[in-house]
Amino acid sequence: MKNLYKDFFLHRDLVILFLITIGLLSVVTETGWNWGKAVSYLLGWIVFMFSEYLTHRFVFHLKAPKNPFLLKLLRRLHYDHHVYPNELHLLFLPIWYSLPSMVVLTAIYYLIHPIAFETFAFSTGLLTMLITYEWTHYVAHRPIKPKTKLGKWLKKGHILHHYKNENFWFGVSSPFIDVLFGTLKDEKDVELSTTVKDLEKSKSQMEAK
Repeated sequence: MKNLYKDFFLHRDLVILFLITIGLLSVVTETGWNWGKAVSYLLGWIVFMFSEYLTHRFVFHLKAPKNPFLLKLLRRLHYDHHVYPNELHLLFLPIWYSLPSMVVLTAIYYLIHPIAFETFAFSTGLLTMLITYEWTHYVAHRPIKPKTKLGKWLKKGHILHHYKNENFWFGVSSPFIDVLFGTLKDEKDVELSTTVKDLEKSKSQMEAK
C-alpha cells in the first residue's frame, strides 16, 4: 500500500505541480485573502471542471487523425490509456500538456479580469483541481478502495467509462458536469461498447452506422 501512495506523491510531474501550487498559494496568502481572491479561487475550480470534461470528451476522444504527429499525440494523451488502462505512466497527464493548458486558461482569465493577485488565486484553484483530478484518476485505476460514498461513486463512474462504454461518464473528478451534458447514465441503460478499449476505431465505427 505504501508503494501505491509513493507512486503518486513522488511522481515527477506531480511533484512539479505540487511545488508550483504551494508557491502560488503562498503568494496569494502572503498578500492577504479577500472576497476577490476567494471568488477567483473557486472560479478556478469550476473552470477546471468544465475544461476537464470538454477536453476529455471532445479532444481526447476525437476521431483518429490521419496526421502522424497528431495521432502520436492523442495516443500518448489518451488513446493508449484506454488500451492499457492500468499502465502507471499513462495514468498521469504529461507535464508538457497539463502545465501549458493551465497557463492558457490563466492568461485568458487575466485578459478578462486583469488583477494580478486574483489571477494567481484563479490559477491556484485550477492547479488544486488538476491535482484532485490526478488523484481521483489514480485511485480509479489502482487497488485503492475509497472510504466515502462520493469516492466510490467517482471510481465506479470512471471504471464504467473504461470497461462499459467510452461515450459516457467523461467527468473524472467532476461527473456532475456529465449531468449537464446528458452523459451520466445508469449503467443498465448503456450497451457494452466493442470499442471501449480502442478509441482509434471508436468514432469511425459510430460514423459507419
